[in-house]
Amino acid sequence: MEAVFFKNPEIDLGHYTMLRESFPNIPHFPLSGNMVKVPAAWLIEQAGWKGVRRGDAGVHPHQALVIVNYGQASGAEILELSQEIQHSVREKYGISLTPEINVL
Repeated sequence: MEAVFFKNPEIDLGHYTMLRESFPNIPHFPLSGNMVKVPAAWLIEQAGWKGVRRGDAGVHPHQALVIVNYGQASGAEILELSQEIQHSVREKYGISLTPEINVL
């Protein structure tokens, strides 16, 4: 089973400008109100998660935005992986990723 897991975060232009100094290739899409949208897949891939696997839970090798259950991963294992990704992206970029799906 595969699922697109995270929303593309929206950040203010000042934060984006600061990030672009360290990461000149960071893509963005302008929004209204001095905000920009940054592709979550780019953030996840650049943080080193693309293709990473933890047992049967993993990040798709061709699309970093997709978390895959390769067979027997539990919901808890998928959630734990997603939280590791969120922590990593927050530490590297100061951006919080929001899940696209509802986790109960």
